[in-house]
Amino acid sequence: MRVPSVGGMGQTHHAIAYIELATTDVAAAKAFYGTAFGWEFNDYGPEYAGIKAPDGDEVGGLNGTASPQPGGPLVLLFSEDLAASEKAVTDAGGTITQGLYEYPGGHRFHFSDPSGNELGVFATS
Repeated sequence: MRVPSVGGMGQTHHAIAYIELATTDVAAAKAFYGTAFGWEFNDYGPEYAGIKAPDGDEVGGLNGTASPQPGGPLVLLFSEDLAASEKAVTDAGGTITQGLYEYPGGHRFHFSDPSGNELGVFATS
């Protein structure tokens, strides 16, 4: 697995550098995240896929050898259109676990992927 860089400048001390999602099925997880959010992946075999950022750096992974755990870290994704993101999640087979709500600084919703990982999507307006 390639060590990701942040903005091409190497690692930043105490900054999030990599998020790994446990999954029960790497192929299904790739299909879900690819369909819902347009993510692309580096394939390392049937049990692991690296998540590529738009600039090509690897920022995370889908780990088929780990078990999804309730209460794991909450990963938040930014969206310019929450309604479209919510529809994309459900169209791709995800489940909305907490509908759209307001919080200081914006709005967000939470969803679970087909393996049961819970993530959030937010917008600043």
